Amino acid sequence: MTACWSGQSSPEDEQAADVERGFEMPVATNAESPVFYPVELFEQEVEGSVVLRLFITEDGTIVPESTQVAETSGVAALDSAAVAGVAEMHFAPARRNGTPIATLFLQPVHFRHPERSGLGDQP
Repeated sequence: MTACWSGQSSPEDEQAADVERGFEMPVATNAESPVFYPVELFEQEVEGSVVLRLFITEDGTIVPESTQVAETSGVAALDSAAVAGVAEMHFAPARRNGTPIATLFLQPVHFRHPERSGLGDQP
């Protein structure tokens, strides 16, 4: 059981403005999410979303000690699972005018139960 997450996180209007200035957000490169849904919460169909604040170096490496919960899900175990999964996340770095750069950004992590979301037995 894995949590859902997206590779980009700033609001659409900020992303559009950044693209115009030659800025590209970091892009997650994991084939599957390394964030695991806590089994007990999955079984109880507890859902939530966590927003993490991450710092990525110019080579796409996460600086683990900089990771913070920017917006809590309201469920400590979901927040902890999101933070724990960060160690396994891989990113292509942010770029400005084609040059890799270090950046601080927000990364949402969504914990959605397939039965509550109408997805049946899909993980």
